[in-house]
Amino acid sequence: MKTVLMVVGATTDKHFIANIEEYVRRVNHYMPFGIEVIPELRAAKHLSESEQKAREGDMLLKALQPGDYLVLLDEHGIERRSIEFARWVEKRISASPRRLVFMVGGPYGFSPEVHRRADEEISLSQMTLSHQMIRLLFVEQLYRAMTILRGEPYHHE
Repeated sequence: MKTVLMVVGATTDKHFIANIEEYVRRVNHYMPFGIEVIPELRAAKHLSESEQKAREGDMLLKALQPGDYLVLLDEHGIERRSIEFARWVEKRISASPRRLVFMVGGPYGFSPEVHRRADEEISLSQMTLSHQMIRLLFVEQLYRAMTILRGEPYHHE
């Protein structure tokens, strides 16, 4: 099973890029993992919020494959402590969906169609964070989850 972080738009800050790539490398030590980037909409500033969410939602849904287990990273989702997230990941992996896909929406979040398609929603924070920061935070937490499951000394309680 492959795990994917699907995001809208590329990361541009070189410091974030370097750190994200480092954690992606670390996660791949434990399981197949990758980031799939959906291109940002062109001329998005001329679209209403709902039009932008709808168009991004269409692109995100088209990028999914049959059998994907979709988890939205959304501020209204369920919050978990790192250990709880690790146990959740372990259960999802053992359920062996074709792909476990975590999705980060565009600047206005997800369209209603994407919410309906989602199997679950998880919140990394109730605070609003930049898309670049969410990517780094998520891959670090996924790495942390894997070290927790392996009993490795990265996480401290």
